[in-house]
Amino acid sequence: MQVPSLEEFDAVVWDLDGTLVHLPVDWETVTGDVATVFENAGIDAAGIDLWELLELADESGLRDDVETVIASHERDGAQRSERLPHADEVGQYQAEGVCSLNCEDACRTALDVHGLDPHVDAVVGRDTVATRKPDPEPLLETLRQIDVDPADAVFVGDSQRDEEAARRAGVAFRYVDERSATSTVSE
Repeated sequence: MQVPSLEEFDAVVWDLDGTLVHLPVDWETVTGDVATVFENAGIDAAGIDLWELLELADESGLRDDVETVIASHERDGAQRSERLPHADEVGQYQAEGVCSLNCEDACRTALDVHGLDPHVDAVVGRDTVATRKPDPEPLLETLRQIDVDPADAVFVGDSQRDEEAARRAGVAFRYVDERSATSTVSE
């Protein structure tokens, strides 16, 4: 189904990494460093991917330690991030937010590094709320912070997690490389 152009929405919410900027984070190294946190706590985490390690961190009481490790890598990546072409659109809409799987501090750092922070009204990272995309809560929290109804917003992202979060939140969605094409809207 064809949806209105971005300009016709009251708010645009952007994903960060892969949409506005590219954070040069070596996720394999991050996963290894996080696995070391588990090993130091006497928990075997061999062969577990990073998202599963985050879940295990919640179950094992290691969330703060794991977040510290991941956030350190993300903040470093944010400092060295590459601005992507779609960042040039930030600041052109009535209300704008960022909803990301990266930690909030890394998001704010990347926005600052690229001069985008004055144009973004809300930033919700992986650590801002208790759940992560594709759960709709991070996106809904972003919209609450900018006081916009889900039906009046569009989420622009680069992943199936982004698309699923939008669908579950009742928000129109556009892949970053097809902002003017058809998009998914929850019913």
